[in-house]
Amino acid sequence: MNSTRRTFLKQSLVTTSGAGLAALLPGQLWAAEQQPAASDKLVVGLIGCKNMGWSNLDDFLKVPGVECAALSDIDDEWLNKRAADVQERTGKKPKLFKDFRKLLEQKDIDAVIVGTPDHWHCLNMVYACQAGKDVYVEKPLANSIAECDIMVRAARKYNRIVQVGQQQRSDNLWRDVINFVHSGKLGKIRRVKVWANFNYAAGQPIAPDEPVPQGVDFDMWLGPAPARSFNRNRFHGLWRMFWDYGGGLMTDWGVHLLDMALWAMNIQGAPKATIGMGGLFAGEGNAVETADTQNVLYQFDDFTLEWEHNAGIQTGPNGRIYGITFVGSNGTLWADRDTWEVIAEGWGENARMQTVPQQKSDGQGHLNHVRNFVECVKTRQTPVCDVQVGYDAAFYAHIGNIAYRTGETLVWDETKKQFSNSPAANKLLTPVYRAPWELPRL
Repeated sequence: MNSTRRTFLKQSLVTTSGAGLAALLPGQLWAAEQQPAASDKLVVGLIGCKNMGWSNLDDFLKVPGVECAALSDIDDEWLNKRAADVQERTGKKPKLFKDFRKLLEQKDIDAVIVGTPDHWHCLNMVYACQAGKDVYVEKPLANSIAECDIMVRAARKYNRIVQVGQQQRSDNLWRDVINFVHSGKLGKIRRVKVWANFNYAAGQPIAPDEPVPQGVDFDMWLGPAPARSFNRNRFHGLWRMFWDYGGGLMTDWGVHLLDMALWAMNIQGAPKATIGMGGLFAGEGNAVETADTQNVLYQFDDFTLEWEHNAGIQTGPNGRIYGITFVGSNGTLWADRDTWEVIAEGWGENARMQTVPQQKSDGQGHLNHVRNFVECVKTRQTPVCDVQVGYDAAFYAHIGNIAYRTGETLVWDETKKQFSNSPAANKLLTPVYRAPWELPRL
């Protein structure tokens, strides 16, 4: 997409939609979104094709003017399958690359989607920014706090639009939840609790190492992570439960739900203290390193924020296997991605506020998030989940995991970008990259 098209679209949006959008109610925002002109084209490439990468690209292709020029994946099976999927959707076969760096060399690509495992996010995004591409990167922003810092610096240094895949930021249900919390109707909020209980996080039965499947470049899949032999339990869809590649439920669902708590409570910076506890209590004999049972407590001046997860089950409070509650003096708000409601404190004439019956989602959050990114690439405005927003949510998830792994009460020193009271915790801030890969220096 050339600069002339960007300039024209930006001027058109300012003159035709600026005043109208300012008057919209939160629940009406996306219904009135301007569609790009048919002649305005955005060319994207996808790195990491199997699961969320494809889910993201599928929504990109629903946005008028978006084309897919290239795919990259280390697995021939999924690379070829997704190429066929794109061709079926668009009538055009994308270029295919096993090495994502070759995709980034393509001059016609304006933006890339990063759908790789978490331990690859930093290099994928930084290299893309250096190549002049805007980036839609899956959450969590990265697999360590140091990598998240680097990614924020890269986005700013190279003046790139970066959207992190925390799609609840674009969901009208969550906008309404946040607006209700900000209205003050709940009264004094003293406790926020988030939780997620999912079977998959308990891991799979232990399996022996085996030869690398045909068509898979496993050394490239490992990338900066430590060298090891192939094991199916550390590969497609299962890698998230091992520290070298992910952070378990804490960084998978935690970033989404903690992000809502940070937004609603206007949290800036680190908590006063972080305490983590838990263990491998449910997955005996399973291939898993991250905690299957975990609690994290974040302390603030006048309220607490709590995280809880229980792997291997799919039940939860108030019938929600995941969600968030805001406990106020007048009532408690319950929310997940499908519905939200408010239960008043007291009842009848003694009720402290009006209840709010269940409000349902329109299910458009993910597509809205993609549309927002596409629009911001063209207008050069800040997206709703800018890289700094992604950093904040990932930071809270990571310090929760670090508190659990060290068993210490942690205090963060923002000036020094490290914990003030734990050398052991500080050792977990920065990954050691396997040669020839190097942690970017910016």
